[in-house]
Amino acid sequence: HVQLVESGGGSVQAGGSLRLSCAASGNTYTSSCMGWFRQAPGKERGGVATILSGGRVTDYHASVKGRFTISRDNAKKTVYLQMNNLKPEDTAMYYCVVPRGCTADSWFGAYSYSGQGTQVTVS
Repeated sequence: HVQLVESGGGSVQAGGSLRLSCAASGNTYTSSCMGWFRQAPGKERGGVATILSGGRVTDYHASVKGRFTISRDNAKKTVYLQMNNLKPEDTAMYYCVVPRGCTADSWFGAYSYSGQGTQVTVS
């Protein structure tokens, strides 16, 4: 079992930056692909970025490539999402997840575990 707690959301102006953090607990963390999904009002939850257990292999949704960076510190059991050049369309609830698939073409919005989410609002 994995428990995930997100932090770092907030309100920023377009072009600004935020860094999300996800503190994980549970024995499966170090062997798990981890990721960030997001859900905007009226839309389904979808993938943003994922990172393999070793931290070297990542994948991103096309809309955030070049702006967002996912990373992880396995010693701290923490996953990060650095978000730069934020746009109003990035406004959503962001969830730390253990995704079912670890590549963008296998996400399908599916996950085994999810945190409660942290709100990001870009105006």
